[in-house]
Amino acid sequence: MSNRLFQGVIHQMTEATDRSIGVIDESGTVIACSELGRIGEARPRVREELAYAGDRVKIDGFTYRPIGTGVKFEYAVFVSGEDAAAESTAALLAVSLANIKNLYDEKYDKCSFIKNIILDNILPSDIYIKGKELRFNTEESRVVFLIKFYGKTDMLPYEMVQNMYPDKNHDYVISVGENDIVLVKEVKNTTDTHEIEDLAQTVAQTLSSEFYTKVAIGISTVVDNIKDLARAYKEAQVAIEVGKVFDTEKNIISYENLGIGRLIYQLPTTLCEMFLQEVFKKGSIESLDRETLMTVQCFFENNLNVSETSRKLFVHRNTLVYRLEKIRKITGLDLREFEHAITFKVALMVKKYLTSKPVKF
Repeated sequence: MSNRLFQGVIHQMTEATDRSIGVIDESGTVIACSELGRIGEARPRVREELAYAGDRVKIDGFTYRPIGTGVKFEYAVFVSGEDAAAESTAALLAVSLANIKNLYDEKYDKCSFIKNIILDNILPSDIYIKGKELRFNTEESRVVFLIKFYGKTDMLPYEMVQNMYPDKNHDYVISVGENDIVLVKEVKNTTDTHEIEDLAQTVAQTLSSEFYTKVAIGISTVVDNIKDLARAYKEAQVAIEVGKVFDTEKNIISYENLGIGRLIYQLPTTLCEMFLQEVFKKGSIESLDRETLMTVQCFFENNLNVSETSRKLFVHRNTLVYRLEKIRKITGLDLREFEHAITFKVALMVKKYLTSKPVKF
């Protein structure tokens, strides 16, 4: 935010009031004032009082109000006097400068620029024009993290992530919902998926240990052009949604690792129902008990290896063979054959997908 813009507005308002008016930044330093000699004054006590009181404070003959809303203020206005007139003047000044700041940010702030891109609120032809105007590096490698917060928190989700990534020139923190935060982070073009997942894991662990909040993080592919950020954001959204269906035990889900689950998630439910009817006899998949399904899952995890699966399940090899044979009789699929195993695996995922879909009346 330009201090000169604040000073320009304060200067225009000087004739409308007989009070001394101005603006301080988050450090408590006067950055704009109707009395030019006061610019540069330090008022650290105001910062502490506003952090505690929130909406307004009266100190040393001045009334202060933060500009905008939020636990942590960036700027606050002040008006000389501690009477009702000072309060009303401070309130009007705060509202006016907040609106001016929002318009300024919308036009010149890089985070607002990124937000408009990922939400498709800017024409593709305007992206490069605006990027050049903001001196934005349009061909840097970036990845999008969609951080979904669960449960109530004492601190705003946006402020938690912003505190972790305060560099607004390289990492962009954007609020896209009450509990959804987007982190657009610059990465090296040599950064691989594992490094990015480790980074996401660090974010989740920090939020858990320092702020006691649980999150799920969807990770996009790495894009090297700013116009592809909208696609990357959609990938992160898909990662979260598909993860809720097929990887419920994970809180870090990468779009690149969704595999066949991503394809199933995009299929119409009617097509999925037809597939299940064709693969299984009516009711056959429902007849498989929990123990049998756990056996199947372990069999898949061990690459269809009977000996290794029986060892992991602590059962005799013949017992496992008996269970597999039972499945063959019920479903007509012999899981020891690769093609049958693939069909069964996909069918289980399709069934899980249909179960996760809300019933429409």
